[in-house]
Amino acid sequence: MTSKIAVEPLRVPEGSGINFGAVVSNVDIESLTDADFAVIRDALFTHQVLVFENQGHVSPKAQFELTQRFDPAGGSSYGHGKTIDAERSILHPDLKTIPHQPQVQVIGNGRVASYEGLVDVRLRHPHHRTFHATSVPEAEDRDFTRFYRWHIDAALYGGGALAPPVVTTLLAVRVPGGRRQTCRYDDGTGDELADVPLGTTAFVSGYTMYEALSDADKLFARGAKAEYAPHPYVWMSSAKSRPDGLGLLSQGLEVPLDELPPHSADEVQVLPLCWRNPVTGKLALQVHPSAVRKLHLDGGKVVVDDLAEVREIVHRLQRPGIAPRYVYAHDWKEGDLVLFHNRGLLHSVVGAFAEDEVRLFRQCNIAASQFPEGPSSSSSSSPVAAATA
Repeated sequence: MTSKIAVEPLRVPEGSGINFGAVVSNVDIESLTDADFAVIRDALFTHQVLVFENQGHVSPKAQFELTQRFDPAGGSSYGHGKTIDAERSILHPDLKTIPHQPQVQVIGNGRVASYEGLVDVRLRHPHHRTFHATSVPEAEDRDFTRFYRWHIDAALYGGGALAPPVVTTLLAVRVPGGRRQTCRYDDGTGDELADVPLGTTAFVSGYTMYEALSDADKLFARGAKAEYAPHPYVWMSSAKSRPDGLGLLSQGLEVPLDELPPHSADEVQVLPLCWRNPVTGKLALQVHPSAVRKLHLDGGKVVVDDLAEVREIVHRLQRPGIAPRYVYAHDWKEGDLVLFHNRGLLHSVVGAFAEDEVRLFRQCNIAASQFPEGPSSSSSSSPVAAATA
């Protein structure tokens, strides 16, 4: 049977550097055929972000099944496993698990009386002042905001059981309307993203980020690997972010390794800086800038373990890719379901809500069965255990 699904690239402003994203129509997510999914899969790896409008009827079960279909061998473990249960994790306050579909999380802002088996839910949209070293002055907070934290959805610890998810799905259940903000970088460049929808999710392409590199930096990136901290979301919980949300400042505020939950060297993940698209073969510069702890160079013969130096290198490589012309800020409408390629993009929540502005979303991602493919097939068939814990 031939699919009737239509895929249309996003319309972006003239002069924009956004070269990804598409709108998908004529689709019933509750009853996808194999032909339908084949179209969606090809579109996802081609366009990286897919927007399905008017999907408010989609159940948590169907959302999970769509997410899982991209990697059936990955099982049914939420992408972060149980790491979000650690009270010190920076992820812990932001997620509520749906009881009857534990792979699907509820996120947002404000108080919700009941939803999908959750009662008296109090949601907190993360505000940059809780994570950044500096913040937008309170008097300007309603009109100006920042990228909270550029990231990949991944546990980045846990060995092969918690490989980075292939995709993430987000469903907008309730969206506060009206207000718009200006997103400032506040990094001395004068960069800002004007007229940003309140509570947008911002996306940038890892492929654009890679292509923006010089030839020398491309060579460096293809040969380097990032070693991530054990229990990274606990490790970084006391540290503070740069004002552009792209990684942390080196102030010695990370939780010491001997104060982290129990961890072992064989569960530390060391992954390529560049991840290969399984359909197009293109390379994306995919590094979680806040979680990286060391860099492995020259086939692992050289390890850069000075944390400040590691962060400066990663920021220098990634910063051109988050310039305003490359940022797609999705204008959420109730019923939007956004499916995005977690191995080809970085994303960030944005915005500052008032307490009475209620935002209710569902998020799902599943730990993958395999690690991302790097520049060569030998780069990433499995995580490389760290030499030291």
